[in-house]
Amino acid sequence: MKIETKLIHSGDRKKPGDWVPVSTPIYTASSFFYPSMEQLDRVFGREEKGPSYSRYDNPTTSALEELMADLENGHGCVACASGMSALHLAVVSALIDRPKRILAANALYGATTNMLMNIFAPLGIETTFVDICDLAAVEDAVAETKPGAILMETVSNPLLRVGEMDKIAVIGKRANAPLIVDNTFSTPLLVRPLDLGAAISVHSATKYLAGHGDVLGGVVIADAGHFDPIKTLSRTLGPVMSPFESYLTMRGIKTLALRMERQCSNARKVASWLATHPQVERVHFTGDPAHPDAATIARLFPKNLYGAMIAFEIKGAARAEVFRFMDQLKLIVRATSLGDVHTMTLYPAMASHRDLSPKQRQRLGIGDNLVRLSIGIEAAEDIIADLDQALA
Repeated sequence: MKIETKLIHSGDRKKPGDWVPVSTPIYTASSFFYPSMEQLDRVFGREEKGPSYSRYDNPTTSALEELMADLENGHGCVACASGMSALHLAVVSALIDRPKRILAANALYGATTNMLMNIFAPLGIETTFVDICDLAAVEDAVAETKPGAILMETVSNPLLRVGEMDKIAVIGKRANAPLIVDNTFSTPLLVRPLDLGAAISVHSATKYLAGHGDVLGGVVIADAGHFDPIKTLSRTLGPVMSPFESYLTMRGIKTLALRMERQCSNARKVASWLATHPQVERVHFTGDPAHPDAATIARLFPKNLYGAMIAFEIKGAARAEVFRFMDQLKLIVRATSLGDVHTMTLYPAMASHRDLSPKQRQRLGIGDNLVRLSIGIEAAEDIIADLDQALA
């Protein structure tokens, strides 16, 4: 079954009785009981499928988890209260019986870097950063640090670099270091990390999956060898997504293919236009034939579906000039997120990478003139017109 069909049908239409709901309803119950204690005992012991307590399982959330496992071709999925809680769960579960060392891409979402340095480091979990797009450097770093896990993003935030995930997964397997991939920017429609050898794939469901700016959530999908620790930790720690958020996420996913195809098409048009603007110094876009990772992108991504994120640098701008540009926008939404149906803009130095020092940001190439765009499904001409008047 093709992924566009899975988006619509997977997880839905379970039979609770003699009738079947067309879409999975919202089950708000915190606990569930069965006709006999023997059956409840089997459910509690995970010998029989079924909900018993909503920290363990909830029918609405379980439907979303089934859908996401199917989309990513994973063994199982756990839906969490946020993307960061999902990533935290993924990393901790991977390190349970492995060295407490992480090899991480040096270009990551700021909150992820903050988690590694300010949450994990005081707990004795060491992180070494590496240029994930330099395969030789990754291989050398794995040999030197002997990590318990490798962490990367499919497309880095915010400069949109793409590492050779399948080859990194092979390096990790040789060293018994599972690859964890934040696949938020790409979605399963573009890239499925588990198919490329990763052990765990993580998404902020807040973004493209739900897609409408009304959900906070995350999901962790894992292969058979790594799912049980994730589920066990989740049952104990309880970072679970609410049934309301699960319902909205599942509803949003049904239109993911349509939204993402339009967003990717719009992004190509906007990126091409920005590249010709006299006030724009540089454009970062995965669909650019001159992208530094163009060969990897062509190999791993479907043709013409390169994502809907753009970053660009305003010529000679500092914080004040960037703020002026963003304040001038009339259609594009200034907000700290991405992946919605409306086009959004963010200033990485203020928002996504605020927790990094200016020197760290500069070292990563995140200058004070960098702006990030998440392209929506509006008419591309209207997005361009808004950018044009704001850059004037």
